[in-house]
Amino acid sequence: MIANRLQDQVLRLDVALQACAARLAARSDGEALHDLRISLRRLRSLLRPLRGMPGVEPLEQAAAAMGRLSTPLRDDEVLLQELQAAGLTGLIGVRRERLAAGRDSLLASAEWHQLCSTLVVWPSLWRQAGRDGVLRGLRRRIGKRQARQARRLGEALRDPAHDRHRLRLLIKRVRYGAEAYPDLVELSKDGAKRLKTAQSALGDWHDRLQWLARAEREIDLQPLTARWRAELESSAQRADRILLNLTKDFG
Repeated sequence: MIANRLQDQVLRLDVALQACAARLAARSDGEALHDLRISLRRLRSLLRPLRGMPGVEPLEQAAAAMGRLSTPLRDDEVLLQELQAAGLTGLIGVRRERLAAGRDSLLASAEWHQLCSTLVVWPSLWRQAGRDGVLRGLRRRIGKRQARQARRLGEALRDPAHDRHRLRLLIKRVRYGAEAYPDLVELSKDGAKRLKTAQSALGDWHDRLQWLARAEREIDLQPLTARWRAELESSAQRADRILLNLTKDFG
Protein backbone atom coordinates (compact mmCIF):
# COMPACT_ATOMS: atom_id res chain seq x y z
CA MET A 1 0.00 0.00 0.00
CA ILE A 2 1.43 3.33 -1.07
CA ALA A 3 0.50 5.12 2.19
CA ASN A 4 2.53 2.61 4.23
CA ARG A 5 5.41 2.83 1.80
CA LEU A 6 5.43 6.61 2.13
CA GLN A 7 5.48 6.39 5.89
CA ASP A 8 8.43 3.97 5.75
CA GLN A 9 10.32 6.32 3.43
CA VAL A 10 9.79 9.29 5.75
CA LEU A 11 10.98 7.24 8.72
CA ARG A 12 14.11 6.17 6.83
CA LEU A 13 14.82 9.79 5.92
CA ASP A 14 14.38 10.77 9.56
CA VAL A 15 17.06 8.20 10.49
CA ALA A 16 19.31 9.51 7.71
CA LEU A 17 18.91 13.10 8.90
CA GLN A 18 19.78 12.15 12.47
CA ALA A 19 22.87 10.29 11.26
CA CYS A 20 23.97 13.33 9.25
CA ALA A 21 23.44 15.55 12.29
CA ALA A 22 25.62 13.23 14.40
CA ARG A 23 28.37 13.41 11.78
CA LEU A 24 28.09 17.21 11.68
CA ALA A 25 28.27 17.44 15.47
CA ALA A 26 31.34 15.20 15.55
CA ARG A 27 32.96 17.09 12.64
CA SER A 28 33.88 13.65 11.36
CA ASP A 29 33.80 14.35 7.62
CA GLY A 30 33.26 17.05 5.03
CA GLU A 31 30.22 15.49 3.37
CA ALA A 32 27.82 15.49 6.34
CA LEU A 33 26.14 18.78 5.46
CA HIS A 34 25.84 17.81 1.80
CA ASP A 35 24.26 14.49 2.75
CA LEU A 36 21.89 16.22 5.18
CA ARG A 37 20.72 18.53 2.40
CA ILE A 38 20.18 15.59 0.06
CA SER A 39 17.99 13.92 2.70
CA LEU A 40 16.05 17.16 3.12
CA ARG A 41 15.56 17.38 -0.65
CA ARG A 42 14.34 13.79 -0.80
CA LEU A 43 11.93 14.45 2.05
CA ARG A 44 10.52 17.52 0.34
CA SER A 45 10.21 15.62 -2.96
CA LEU A 46 8.15 12.95 -1.20
CA LEU A 47 5.92 15.54 0.42
CA ARG A 48 5.38 17.98 -2.46
CA PRO A 49 2.69 15.91 -4.26
CA LEU A 50 0.93 15.33 -0.91
CA ARG A 51 0.18 18.98 -0.16
CA GLY A 52 -3.22 19.33 1.46
CA MET A 53 -2.99 15.96 3.21
CA PRO A 54 -2.99 15.82 7.04
CA GLY A 55 0.32 16.72 8.67
CA VAL A 56 2.13 17.30 5.39
CA GLU A 57 2.29 21.10 5.36
CA PRO A 58 4.03 21.53 8.76
CA LEU A 59 6.60 18.88 7.86
CA GLU A 60 7.25 20.32 4.41
CA GLN A 61 7.60 23.81 5.88
CA ALA A 62 10.04 22.57 8.54
CA ALA A 63 12.15 20.79 5.91
CA ALA A 64 12.09 23.89 3.68
CA ALA A 65 13.21 26.10 6.58
CA MET A 66 16.19 23.82 7.22
CA GLY A 67 16.99 23.88 3.53
CA ARG A 68 17.05 27.67 3.49
CA LEU A 69 19.13 27.87 6.67
CA SER A 70 21.72 25.39 5.41
CA THR A 71 22.08 26.83 1.89
CA PRO A 72 24.66 29.55 2.77
CA LEU A 73 26.73 26.97 4.63
CA ARG A 74 26.76 24.65 1.63
CA ASP A 75 27.71 27.60 -0.58
CA ASP A 76 30.64 28.22 1.77
CA GLU A 77 31.69 24.57 1.53
CA VAL A 78 31.69 24.67 -2.27
CA LEU A 79 33.70 27.91 -2.30
CA LEU A 80 36.28 26.41 0.07
CA GLN A 81 36.65 23.42 -2.25
CA GLU A 82 37.26 25.84 -5.14
CA LEU A 83 39.87 27.78 -3.17
CA GLN A 84 41.58 24.54 -2.13
CA ALA A 85 41.69 23.32 -5.74
CA ALA A 86 43.17 26.67 -6.79
CA GLY A 87 45.90 26.32 -4.15
CA LEU A 88 44.79 29.51 -2.39
CA THR A 89 45.18 28.13 1.13
CA GLY A 90 45.73 31.61 2.54
CA LEU A 91 42.09 32.45 1.81
CA ILE A 92 40.72 29.36 3.55
CA GLY A 93 41.56 29.65 7.27
CA VAL A 94 39.06 32.25 8.50
CA ARG A 95 36.36 30.94 6.16
CA ARG A 96 36.85 27.38 7.45
CA GLU A 97 36.49 28.55 11.06
CA ARG A 98 33.35 30.48 10.18
CA LEU A 99 31.92 27.43 8.40
CA ALA A 100 32.59 25.18 11.42
CA ALA A 101 30.78 27.64 13.68
CA GLY A 102 27.91 27.81 11.22
CA ARG A 103 27.52 24.02 11.20
CA ASP A 104 27.34 24.02 14.99
CA SER A 105 24.75 26.81 14.93
CA LEU A 106 22.68 24.85 12.42
CA LEU A 107 22.22 21.97 14.85
CA ALA A 108 21.39 24.38 17.69
CA SER A 109 18.83 26.27 15.59
CA ALA A 110 15.10 26.49 16.19
CA GLU A 111 14.62 25.23 12.61
CA TRP A 112 16.45 21.96 13.31
CA HIS A 113 14.56 21.33 16.54
CA GLN A 114 11.27 22.13 14.80
CA LEU A 115 12.03 19.64 12.05
CA CYS A 116 12.94 16.93 14.55
CA SER A 117 9.79 17.45 16.62
CA THR A 118 7.59 17.54 13.52
CA LEU A 119 9.09 14.27 12.29
CA VAL A 120 8.24 12.67 15.64
CA VAL A 121 4.58 13.70 15.40
CA TRP A 122 4.02 13.10 11.67
CA PRO A 123 3.66 9.27 11.59
CA SER A 124 0.74 9.27 14.03
CA LEU A 125 -1.02 11.99 12.00
CA TRP A 126 -0.47 9.98 8.81
CA ARG A 127 -1.79 6.76 10.35
CA GLN A 128 -4.87 8.57 11.65
CA ALA A 129 -5.48 10.02 8.19
CA GLY A 130 -5.39 6.47 6.83
CA ARG A 131 -7.93 5.30 9.40
CA ASP A 132 -10.15 8.25 8.51
CA GLY A 133 -10.06 7.30 4.82
CA VAL A 134 -8.38 10.55 3.81
CA LEU A 135 -5.54 8.81 1.97
CA ARG A 136 -7.67 7.16 -0.71
CA GLY A 137 -6.64 7.93 -4.29
CA LEU A 138 -3.02 8.70 -3.38
CA ARG A 139 -1.53 7.09 -6.49
CA ARG A 140 -3.73 9.14 -8.83
CA ARG A 141 -3.06 12.33 -6.87
CA ILE A 142 0.71 11.85 -6.93
CA GLY A 143 0.76 10.86 -10.61
CA LYS A 144 -1.21 13.95 -11.64
CA ARG A 145 0.99 16.34 -9.67
CA GLN A 146 4.21 14.81 -10.95
CA ALA A 147 2.91 14.99 -14.52
CA ARG A 148 2.13 18.67 -13.98
CA GLN A 149 5.74 19.29 -12.88
CA ALA A 150 7.01 17.55 -16.01
CA ARG A 151 4.73 19.71 -18.20
CA ARG A 152 6.02 22.87 -16.56
CA LEU A 153 9.59 21.79 -17.22
CA GLY A 154 8.77 21.04 -20.87
CA GLU A 155 7.18 24.48 -21.32
CA ALA A 156 10.18 26.19 -19.70
CA LEU A 157 12.64 24.24 -21.86
CA ARG A 158 10.83 25.32 -25.03
CA ASP A 159 10.76 28.98 -24.00
CA PRO A 160 13.42 30.80 -26.12
CA ALA A 161 13.88 33.30 -23.28
CA HIS A 162 14.21 30.61 -20.63
CA ASP A 163 15.37 31.54 -17.14
CA ARG A 164 18.24 29.27 -16.09
CA HIS A 165 17.44 29.79 -12.40
CA ARG A 166 13.86 28.59 -12.89
CA LEU A 167 14.96 25.69 -15.09
CA ARG A 168 17.42 24.58 -12.43
CA LEU A 169 14.61 24.52 -9.85
CA LEU A 170 12.18 22.69 -12.16
CA ILE A 171 14.81 20.10 -13.12
CA LYS A 172 15.49 19.41 -9.45
CA ARG A 173 11.79 18.96 -8.75
CA VAL A 174 11.24 16.58 -11.65
CA ARG A 175 14.44 14.62 -11.02
CA TYR A 176 13.94 14.12 -7.29
CA GLY A 177 10.23 13.55 -7.77
CA ALA A 178 11.05 10.71 -10.16
CA GLU A 179 13.45 9.26 -7.60
CA ALA A 180 10.81 9.50 -4.86
CA TYR A 181 8.08 7.88 -6.99
CA PRO A 182 9.82 5.76 -9.66
CA ASP A 183 6.71 3.66 -10.33
CA LEU A 184 4.47 6.71 -10.74
CA VAL A 185 6.65 8.89 -12.99
CA GLU A 186 7.28 8.08 -16.65
CA LEU A 187 10.97 8.80 -17.14
CA SER A 188 13.45 6.63 -19.01
CA LYS A 189 16.85 5.75 -17.60
CA ASP A 190 18.48 7.91 -20.27
CA GLY A 191 16.07 10.74 -19.47
CA ALA A 192 17.03 10.54 -15.80
CA LYS A 193 20.72 10.72 -16.77
CA ARG A 194 20.06 13.77 -18.94
CA LEU A 195 18.25 15.46 -16.04
CA LYS A 196 21.23 14.82 -13.76
CA THR A 197 23.66 16.14 -16.38
CA ALA A 198 21.56 19.27 -16.91
CA GLN A 199 21.33 19.89 -13.17
CA SER A 200 25.10 19.54 -12.84
CA ALA A 201 25.77 21.94 -15.73
CA LEU A 202 23.38 24.54 -14.32
CA GLY A 203 24.98 24.04 -10.91
CA ASP A 204 28.42 24.90 -12.34
CA TRP A 205 26.96 28.05 -13.91
CA HIS A 206 25.18 29.00 -10.67
CA ASP A 207 28.35 28.52 -8.59
CA ARG A 208 30.32 30.94 -10.76
CA LEU A 209 27.50 33.47 -10.62
CA GLN A 210 27.51 33.30 -6.83
CA TRP A 211 31.28 33.48 -6.53
CA LEU A 212 31.41 36.59 -8.69
CA ALA A 213 28.74 38.21 -6.51
CA ARG A 214 30.76 37.33 -3.40
CA ALA A 215 33.92 38.75 -4.91
CA GLU A 216 32.21 42.14 -5.00
CA ARG A 217 31.88 41.98 -1.21
CA GLU A 218 34.96 39.90 -0.32
CA ILE A 219 37.90 41.73 -1.83
CA ASP A 220 40.42 38.91 -1.38
CA LEU A 221 38.47 36.84 -3.96
CA GLN A 222 38.90 39.40 -6.74
CA PRO A 223 42.06 37.82 -8.24
CA LEU A 224 39.82 34.91 -9.26
CA THR A 225 37.12 36.95 -10.98
CA ALA A 226 38.63 36.91 -14.50
CA ARG A 227 38.73 33.10 -14.51
CA TRP A 228 35.26 32.86 -12.98
CA ARG A 229 33.80 35.18 -15.63
CA ALA A 230 35.28 33.03 -18.39
CA GLU A 231 33.98 29.87 -16.71
CA LEU A 232 30.57 31.49 -16.24
CA GLU A 233 30.26 32.06 -19.97
CA SER A 234 31.50 28.59 -20.94
CA SER A 235 29.28 26.87 -18.35
CA ALA A 236 26.24 28.85 -19.57
CA GLN A 237 26.91 27.71 -23.15
CA ARG A 238 27.38 24.10 -22.06
CA ALA A 239 24.19 24.21 -19.98
CA ASP A 240 22.20 25.58 -22.92
CA ARG A 241 23.44 22.78 -25.20
CA ILE A 242 22.44 20.15 -22.62
CA LEU A 243 19.06 21.79 -22.05
CA LEU A 244 18.39 21.69 -25.79
CA ASN A 245 19.10 17.95 -25.74
CA LEU A 246 16.83 17.52 -22.72
CA THR A 247 13.85 19.05 -24.55
CA LYS A 248 13.09 15.78 -26.36
CA ASP A 249 12.35 14.08 -23.03
CA PHE A 250 9.66 16.62 -22.17
CA GLY A 251 8.09 17.43 -25.53
